[in-house]
Amino acid sequence: MRSIALGFWIGAGSRYEEPAQAGVSHFIEHLIFKGTEHYSAWDIARIFDEMGGELNAATSKEYTVVHARFLDEQLDQAFSVMADMVQRPLFADIDSEREVVLEEVAMYEDSPADLIHDVLAQAVFDGHALARAVIGNAEALRRDDKQAVEAYHEAHYVKPAIVIAAVGNVDHARLCELAERRLGAGGAVKAPPAPRLATPVVHHVARFTVKETEQYNVCFGGLGPARDDPRRFALSVVDAALGGSSSSRLFQEVREKRGLAYSIYSYSSLYAETGMVAVYVGSRKEALEEALGIIRDELDRSITDLPEQEVERAKAHLKGQLVLGMESPHARMHQLGRSVLTSVEILSLDEMLAKVEAVTLEQAQALAREFYDLSTWSAVCIGPDPEPFRSATEGFAREDA
Repeated sequence: MRSIALGFWIGAGSRYEEPAQAGVSHFIEHLIFKGTEHYSAWDIARIFDEMGGELNAATSKEYTVVHARFLDEQLDQAFSVMADMVQRPLFADIDSEREVVLEEVAMYEDSPADLIHDVLAQAVFDGHALARAVIGNAEALRRDDKQAVEAYHEAHYVKPAIVIAAVGNVDHARLCELAERRLGAGGAVKAPPAPRLATPVVHHVARFTVKETEQYNVCFGGLGPARDDPRRFALSVVDAALGGSSSSRLFQEVREKRGLAYSIYSYSSLYAETGMVAVYVGSRKEALEEALGIIRDELDRSITDLPEQEVERAKAHLKGQLVLGMESPHARMHQLGRSVLTSVEILSLDEMLAKVEAVTLEQAQALAREFYDLSTWSAVCIGPDPEPFRSATEGFAREDA
């Protein structure tokens, strides 16, 4: 191919923040686009536009990534700009960019279908660093001055916590040479802050947030395995069978057969010491109780009745998704960078396919029994009236907002 996907992966995310710093990792992700020692904000935008390339960044609970795609002949210039953004931002226009981020926070809070996942994480991980929302909150963002932002950047954007990953028409030796030239010389090599790992406590609560919406946005969820747990492949199979595809139980029972929701799916998120498994549905008031009742029934059934044909169908789906996904240079770069930064073994496509194929019916059933037991899950809802949600969450401790 004629292109390269390049990513700078940094060990900085919301789990590293103190409560008073909430959102600073995400704020820095914005600020690095505002200019560096050698490139103004205009230069950064102009250079990648002239390349016909794409430059972006993202923040998660455990890392930040600055990533781009461009033509292979543009590697030197793209690398130079991205390295400067990561290591030498000026943090210019901090007050005006703060207003941009505050608008993003407001937009996010006005989008309950997105917000509900953070509400669930706060319920499942209550009291744990993983409960913190990546986007932060307005109160903390208003406190972040240049000195505080620079101090956080200096502590986290350090060489041992930066991984460079590239995929496409790129020579490895050339990439190492660029890394040594742009990042290797000068500056003290500091130890990056390590995340404070802790075992979360199991919660079984139901939280309702009043908001005038047309739909009720609901999530059920509980603790899952850690990202390096060998059972993560069995988890992917169970997730796909439950609600990860259009032939899955939840999609068929809630949407296709009864028309109770437009959006219904399950998902998982894996972290250093734990994870989260969850189900989302958006439904109108008149359909909510029935939809939630079916979800509860299917969750209960998943731990007592997970047939072999469903497991095999889920495995076939996952293998197809893996092959199609890994044909994207961008996706392959993300797999490499994230794996190295988070110390997860790098598997080839064939090795991942073999791991999925090796999942047995007994392994999938055992994992479902351990992690999909509704008595260890919490439930959260955003909507105008708590009554339909309360009726469908009997047995949960009430913590209405």
